[in-house]
Amino acid sequence: MKRDFQDQFPLLYESGRLLFDQPLAQRSSFKIGGPADVLALPNTQKELIALLTYALQKQIPYFILGKGTNLLISDKGIRGLVIGMEGFQKITRDENYVSAFAGVKLRHLCEFAQQEGLAGLEFAHGIPGSVGGAVFMNAGAYGGEIKDRLYCSKCLIPELEHLTGSDPILHLTAEQHDFSYRMSALQTRGLIHLSSVFRLFEDEPSAIKARMKEIEQKRWEKQPMDLPSGGSVFKRPQGHFTGKLVEDCGLKGHRIGGAAISDKHCGFIVNLGQASAQDVLELIKFIQKTVYERYQVTLETEIRLIGER
Repeated sequence: MKRDFQDQFPLLYESGRLLFDQPLAQRSSFKIGGPADVLALPNTQKELIALLTYALQKQIPYFILGKGTNLLISDKGIRGLVIGMEGFQKITRDENYVSAFAGVKLRHLCEFAQQEGLAGLEFAHGIPGSVGGAVFMNAGAYGGEIKDRLYCSKCLIPELEHLTGSDPILHLTAEQHDFSYRMSALQTRGLIHLSSVFRLFEDEPSAIKARMKEIEQKRWEKQPMDLPSGGSVFKRPQGHFTGKLVEDCGLKGHRIGGAAISDKHCGFIVNLGQASAQDVLELIKFIQKTVYERYQVTLETEIRLIGER
């Protein structure tokens, strides 16, 4: 596979953007994960389409990787092709609309809007991850969600008939994203996010910055920002708060291997330094079992479990 990719994508290889047996732990907010067989880092839509086309033609499995948040990557890593989107970094403004490419950090998008005197994304400041990931899962916090500000998106249809034809791009209106809690049409339809436009409103940059600072302070007070984690482990069960359920079961600080339930927020599992994906998985199952036995509440994971098992 290595030789085939080198021959097919010589420019990517020569520029150091085609890597083999590449560890993924440092590309994950959990700091956990084995190697990718092939890691490609395209900078253009043309390169991305070429990589996807080749993978589909050769029946090579692929995975699109943003900033690696809300993910638990297997200790064995990911077989096939991993495509990192960090090269897609452009942000622009047109009146009260801001366009951001998939690889832009959500924090950078919020800071750009603040500096431009555009409000509406304050809730997202401090949410780890990229714009692509945020749209993919309808990220939200502190009373806001991506769906509240999203105007439209540009996506790729990862099917050979589209990639090799004249219509690989799909433009989605806000409504066509079919947003719900931590869900979007990008997930249900298998689309690949390229960029999104957000509809914002004017406000004083200093006022926007103050709100962002207040939200960031709340995060540091209530969440384990000083330790690697994958964010909220579980989706919020209807009528309950996950952290309270877990804490009421007496599980605060409970540890399996190098993974532990956060002392600060029981909805988070943190990596104490040497945690494996298996440690985290066993702790997730233990939490689910304990909470169900005591409260008959089923906890569904919000983090995505990916890679070879």
